[in-house]
Amino acid sequence: MACCDSRVDPAVITDSAPGELFVIRNVGNLVPPYEGEGNWHSTCAALQFAVYDLEIEHLIVLGHARCGGIQSLMEEQKNRHKDEFIAAWMSIADEARRQALARTDLRTFDERAHYCELHAIKISLANLQTFPWIRARVAQNSLQLHGWYYDMASGDLLGLDSDDSALSPWRTQK
Repeated sequence: MACCDSRVDPAVITDSAPGELFVIRNVGNLVPPYEGEGNWHSTCAALQFAVYDLEIEHLIVLGHARCGGIQSLMEEQKNRHKDEFIAAWMSIADEARRQALARTDLRTFDERAHYCELHAIKISLANLQTFPWIRARVAQNSLQLHGWYYDMASGDLLGLDSDDSALSPWRTQK
């Protein structure tokens, strides 16, 4: 899972050759929770294809610094109620926004947005576990879930620890 932001191309970031990655891109690199309906869910359909047909072994949620989707979520634009698609989609990360705004130690918009970016990755990772066929593959140890964060300013690709917001270079992740 990666953001549709053109500055964050997973193949370029990871120096991958064509065909090495199956990439699902959307606004904010979000994963919705599982819904049984299955109607018009391109992200969910792509996930199902990757897990069932391609039998991927690693599923990565790749967030990034200065994400426009997260910034729009944090700004809570005045016309948000008129937005047919983006606001509803970004509401997947509403809990990350609430947590960022509740933190009194985060004094600037950029600090709160950064916190929200990291926690949106965690929400997507948790939402992946709501898909029964992903949960089953994780339980069988045939699929691993990872949270990554790309810092565009430094060029660093960082792994997000599962229990807190600590970041470390992804290549050293176990």
